[in-house]
Amino acid sequence: MPKSKRDKKISLTKTSKKGLALKQQIIDDIRRCVEKFSSVYMFSVQNMRNDKLKDLRIEWTNSRFFFGKNKIMAIGLGRTPETEVEDKLHELAVCLRGQCGLLFTDKPKEYVIDWFKNFEVEDFARSGFKATYDVSFPEGPLPQFSHAIEPYLRQLGMPTTLDKGVVTLLKDFEVCKMGSVLTPERAKILELFDIKMAAFKLILKCVWIKGVGFVKLKKSDDNDEDTDDEMEAEDDDED
Repeated sequence: MPKSKRDKKISLTKTSKKGLALKQQIIDDIRRCVEKFSSVYMFSVQNMRNDKLKDLRIEWTNSRFFFGKNKIMAIGLGRTPETEVEDKLHELAVCLRGQCGLLFTDKPKEYVIDWFKNFEVEDFARSGFKATYDVSFPEGPLPQFSHAIEPYLRQLGMPTTLDKGVVTLLKDFEVCKMGSVLTPERAKILELFDIKMAAFKLILKCVWIKGVGFVKLKKSDDNDEDTDDEMEAEDDDED
């Protein structure tokens, strides 16, 4: 009887002992998921937010998400025909580029594609984010703020003062223009004014299905967008 590809042992020779156990666990978990689930999707990430990942895992309780180092996830899948866990799975592994993740699920392809198309969570932009539209405030009172915050607004660069206890802009103030890169101060100002300019999104790229093989999703099936945000994932350790 031929030996299962899943029984092959991979040596992480360039990995320090400190992180070896965690990385080997991720590899083993991925291989178990290949055996358990009928399909695995690879997707890119826009504006990663760890708190939003917890909500995703709750919603997809009968599926499994992986976010981590691409090299470790690729080893789990198998990066070549000789090391792949299942036939044609290495084609998905070589697509792991940039900030991305894996979804193992038994849900129908049409359901998964439709869910990803409609999934988007607004959030506050962070430092380094490119503004998607102009934001400016006219001279005058800002009654939504307590007088106690006025020194902090000045610290952030806003020309404010207290006029009879009311926070007031001394002149028109431009926070950002479309395409400009937000500084930490400008990102904080947008948050204080409850302006959510970013959106946490997952964009499907390709899928491997048991009995079918590797399928690269058409651009019409996903949003085909990239992201400049840094990945912040619980499994994202050093190689």
